[in-house]
Amino acid sequence: MWCIFAKTICDLDYCMILLLIKAVIILVVFGITLGVATYSTWAERKVSAYMQDRIGPMRAGWAGLLQPLADAGKMFFKEEFIPASANKWLFIAGPCLAMLAACMTSAVIPFGGEMELFGEKFLIQAVDINIGILYVFAVVALGVYGVMIGGWASNNKFSLLGAIRAASQNISYELAMGLSIIAVIMLTGSLSLNVIVDRQVQPLFGIGGMNWNVFYQPLGFIIFLTCAFAECNRTPFDLPECETELIGGYHTEYSSMKLGFYLFAEYINMFISSLVMATLYFGGYAYPFMDVVAGALGQNIAALLGFGLFIGKGLFGVFFFMWVRWTLPRFRYDQLMNLGWKSLFPLAIANVVLTGILILLFQ
Repeated sequence: MWCIFAKTICDLDYCMILLLIKAVIILVVFGITLGVATYSTWAERKVSAYMQDRIGPMRAGWAGLLQPLADAGKMFFKEEFIPASANKWLFIAGPCLAMLAACMTSAVIPFGGEMELFGEKFLIQAVDINIGILYVFAVVALGVYGVMIGGWASNNKFSLLGAIRAASQNISYELAMGLSIIAVIMLTGSLSLNVIVDRQVQPLFGIGGMNWNVFYQPLGFIIFLTCAFAECNRTPFDLPECETELIGGYHTEYSSMKLGFYLFAEYINMFISSLVMATLYFGGYAYPFMDVVAGALGQNIAALLGFGLFIGKGLFGVFFFMWVRWTLPRFRYDQLMNLGWKSLFPLAIANVVLTGILILLFQ
């Protein structure tokens, strides 16, 4: 009986260690996501200032580094305003749903390879599920409901037009985006993001960690990248909130932290979209000569280096989003729809067919 009791205690300790490790990973992933999104607001101002030969924020902290905290304080202490004719509960639920969907997406993204701690092996990933890419698409699709609910509940014609535009835009571009992902799944043979990354860790021309999908799917990557701009409502596809036509679009009637949630969710979506693109097309946490580093310095060091480089790939993606915003003009709405339905959708179908033919020929 004492043996059974001792074994139960050991099993509980083992479970507690695993739960503690998993909790730390979840907190780190969540903290990185929120931290990057917070300072993306500062980076966007600095990038736009550099491109326009200005200085950008410089008063709140050194080089303006405390500007995001000042903005957050301003949002917290702004007056809460709900229009008298608005649907109160849906008006509140809209930004909450947008923020929730944005934060949930990072849960299944593998941030790093396998590490060993306290004698246990684990992945730098919040949750490992075998249908990770489906989860990402499902949660991303929920985000537009936050926009639609907020636009409709405001009882404002400009907000409603912005919400309708957002819904139409997402439907138009999610089809092409999904088809571009199908081609990657055909190459990998799995819906698991870990399996997709593991395939890219394999050697290419003798260089470990360089078997990236972008070399096999350049057209699919361009389609996915274009659709990611539309999914995030970023210029040149920011028609749901364009100020020149709709005042502010779906969040015209919002103020205080409810407006902050909508704006913050956009930056989270930018970072998550960049991480998903890095995972699917640029090897995720894989990097050149990854196997050599693991053999020389150990698996833990190689995994931590991959973790840092993966975050770097995501940050470069965020910079690219900003670069495009301050470079290209906004599309007209008819151009937006034509690009989605008449160009990207046929190209995505052709890419799937071509990928299938090449797999059959070279299998």
